[in-house]
Amino acid sequence: MNRESLFDFFRTTGRLLTFRLTKEEFLQFDTRHLVFGLICTWIVGMGRWWDDPGANLLQHLGLGSIIYVFVLAAVLLLVAAPLRPDNLTYKSVLTFVTLTSLPALLYAIPVERFTELSIARSINVWFLAAVATWRLALLLFFLKRIAGLPIFASVVVSLLPIMAIVTTLTVLNLERAVFDIMGGLRETGTANDEAYGVLFGLTFLSMLLIIPTAICYVGLIIYRRSR
Repeated sequence: MNRESLFDFFRTTGRLLTFRLTKEEFLQFDTRHLVFGLICTWIVGMGRWWDDPGANLLQHLGLGSIIYVFVLAAVLLLVAAPLRPDNLTYKSVLTFVTLTSLPALLYAIPVERFTELSIARSINVWFLAAVATWRLALLLFFLKRIAGLPIFASVVVSLLPIMAIVTTLTVLNLERAVFDIMGGLRETGTANDEAYGVLFGLTFLSMLLIIPTAICYVGLIIYRRSR
């Protein structure tokens, strides 16, 4: 890859993360973007859990994040497919999902090393909110501009898989963070405790709204197919 191609590669990736990428530019993404996205996902995955003694081996190695993006891409494609979107293939969705892992680098900042635990908790909550909002907005942007879905359909397709994943993890008791908060916050805990509390709140909200969202999704399928 020459210098001009390398510049264009990072330029288009930056345009995606700043909501400026056009449909034509995205359709020119190739295997290089996917490989770069997977590397970013791997690095972010390791950074997310490197200072958490309760994380398992897959999380410490960053492999949990790699597995997650493959599953999430498949779920997003399956949910979007009945609405007949444009330009969506498994590879295109996977490329998008991996590239949007970059904002999660905020999670790797060891704020507890530079400030008191109570302050670190608040900062981690703000990091969680910023990253979650950024990535959700990117997904809405992707579904509307690249896949050509209307805004309401984009919102439903964005929220339904996330709600389903969070609710399933909760029911199966697979996500330790969701349940840690039930024991109450302790000053002797970790800098992630308060972020876990936010996660627990989002989990409760997901379980509350998943049925109305699913009803809207079915209604959208019927409406779009009738047209």
